[in-house]
Amino acid sequence: MKNKYENINVKSRALNAAEISWFAPICNGDFEYLGHMEDRFKSSWENASNIVLKADQLGYRNVLCPSSYQVGQDTLPFVAALSPLVKNINLLAAVRCGEVHPPMLARTLATIDHILKGKLTVNIISSDLPGEKLSSEARYQRSREVIQILKQAWNQDRINFQGEFYNFDLDTQPVKPYQQNGGPLLYFGGYSPAGVALCAEHCDVYLMWPETEEKIAELMQNMSNQAAKHHRTVDFGLRVHVIVRETEAEAIEASRKLMSKLDFNLGADIRNRAQDAKSYGVSRQTEMREKSDKDGFIEDQLWTGIGAARSGCGAAIVGNPEQVLTKIRRYMDIGIRSFIFSGYPHKEECEYFAKYVLPYISTCSLPYELGRQPKGIPNTPLGGGKRK
Repeated sequence: MKNKYENINVKSRALNAAEISWFAPICNGDFEYLGHMEDRFKSSWENASNIVLKADQLGYRNVLCPSSYQVGQDTLPFVAALSPLVKNINLLAAVRCGEVHPPMLARTLATIDHILKGKLTVNIISSDLPGEKLSSEARYQRSREVIQILKQAWNQDRINFQGEFYNFDLDTQPVKPYQQNGGPLLYFGGYSPAGVALCAEHCDVYLMWPETEEKIAELMQNMSNQAAKHHRTVDFGLRVHVIVRETEAEAIEASRKLMSKLDFNLGADIRNRAQDAKSYGVSRQTEMREKSDKDGFIEDQLWTGIGAARSGCGAAIVGNPEQVLTKIRRYMDIGIRSFIFSGYPHKEECEYFAKYVLPYISTCSLPYELGRQPKGIPNTPLGGGKRK
């Protein structure tokens, strides 16, 4: 039967596997009850690193290490400290463009990539920096220049760059990464026309927040069309929460428990404290939540209640193992090849997902599939893709 989404041009369309990733809550984003902070879940090296090491042990293929000025730990020191400790998993380091002098950023990321032996991936962030307010076009132009400088540093003998924000003529000998076939993969999320244009021209994996399957397909088709203008294709990723239990009733009960102590005024404060709280992407999450049914579902298994106290990713896949697997496979049919999951508490939900879902998905490392990682790094599917 013809896949109605096969016209969306996906770089890894033929790949019958997905990069299944987890999330490191280094920005004080871990709870048993949403919005109810407890000391045992506060961001700390001990808590967050234990979650990453558990994900590595359980067979996840990547971990997003996010970035926030207001709360939590700094991303790059966290990733650097973890680098010699992980065994198989990649690390996806979020980088806010403009925070670090670009040639020095290139050297820092190359250094971490060597420590990780090629298992570094980079999430490009274009938010305003603390204390500044730039137009959307200016923020994305700065990110474009940072990416171009990174690529020159990693792939050329010199950085020879003249732009609106940066001008450099520098030797690049100190900044070659371990991954020498282009450097670390660049993951990117953004919804404005300027953001889409940036990803289409320069990035490798377009990350989206959850929406209806129809709207996700529209976003992917638009990105596919824009990338084609540059004779490029990209892969697609989905950042989404998950609540999986042995039965659907137990999963729904877990979602209700998560919300049971939420002060909705506090929830609004949590949503609004992020640097990107007013972004177009966040507004799309709010619109989705407002259109959901009385139980918070916008479509089968996609629950938006979790967005009541989050500024970014605002929905969760909720259900029993077969329901969650079915939903993931539907996303894969559309063309998504990278998933960044999270849940609450993060370590507990990481273990539930690894028990009930991960063994039934063939998993991969996208950097390996795209020829970035050295051949010595194993890429044997850890899940096997068994069907229940």
